[in-house]
Amino acid sequence: MDAAVIDQTKLESFVTRALGDLSSAYGGVMVSLGSKLGLYKAMSGTGPISAGELASRASCAERYVREWLNAQAAGGYLDYHPFSDTYELSPEQALVLADEESPLFIPHAWQVPASMWFDEEKTLEAFRTGQGVAWGEHDGRLQCGVAAFYRNGYRASLVPQWLPALDGVIEQLQAGIAVADVGCGHGHSTVLMAKAFPQSRFHGFDAHPASIDEARRNAAQAGLGARVNFEVARAVAYPDRQYGLICFFDCLHDMGDPVAAARYAARVLAPGGTVMLVEPFAHDRVEHNLSPVGRMYYAASSTICCAHAISEGGELVLGAQAGEARLAEVFRKAGFTHFRRAAKTPFNLILEVRR
Repeated sequence: MDAAVIDQTKLESFVTRALGDLSSAYGGVMVSLGSKLGLYKAMSGTGPISAGELASRASCAERYVREWLNAQAAGGYLDYHPFSDTYELSPEQALVLADEESPLFIPHAWQVPASMWFDEEKTLEAFRTGQGVAWGEHDGRLQCGVAAFYRNGYRASLVPQWLPALDGVIEQLQAGIAVADVGCGHGHSTVLMAKAFPQSRFHGFDAHPASIDEARRNAAQAGLGARVNFEVARAVAYPDRQYGLICFFDCLHDMGDPVAAARYAARVLAPGGTVMLVEPFAHDRVEHNLSPVGRMYYAASSTICCAHAISEGGELVLGAQAGEARLAEVFRKAGFTHFRRAAKTPFNLILEVRR
């Protein structure tokens, strides 16, 4: 067989891309360190600052801080001023790296790939055997990272944008209905809705006991302990309260039998009720998902989403890039007749489903 002809230009381009990815992986560790050590917060709003001054403000050792600053400047995560030998975090960078209330705040998201590396042996075994890995079997940074990353996005969009995009749901929430948040995780979505609609009753369900414990703590801290209820329950076994709204936030694709979950939702949904389905943004064809966001979701799907669905029996393993057509088919099989895209973001599809 003749040796393959190497296109040197293509080779150099690909090596450059691979090195860029490797550099960003190193950079993710730096982002996590900077967030946990308070370095970004210490820089926010201060203008140009020296390594020594930043080290003093953050109670860190200057030699480590200077090296960290140089890594950040090399990655474009802050600006370096050679004449004064100072570093500066711009307002735009601060929104992403320092402001924990910003919907663009990203440092917590780096806990997810950290957990993926930590769980590599489990993933290797899953790939070789076809067995699953349940959500609760992953390193704890996975649950904390996912919850913290989604919290700010939900805070910015759920009540002001997504719920109003559903026909008639705001009026029902204001009047008072029972709401189920299925796969609620740490309960951030449940708490946000409960704060906004005091006349309604909110019930969060998750199969992961540690997440339910954290959800109860979050509700108590928000002063909502009496109006929000959290229970350990699977998506096919939570109490029937004839809910006016049933929500699946970024979780249906993780379930081993999403059709059964949808069918159960149809059974416990009140007449005239709505299912709100929030799923990772995806087009219906693979070639249309070949983007940085698609790459991130496919990678998470390989190690987390598909692994959990398989651990639950894997009747239908949707993956994190299921796409609108496949999701619609799930609910059609479950007996629903109305399926509509209500809104979208670069990261999510917001879908309205009715019987």
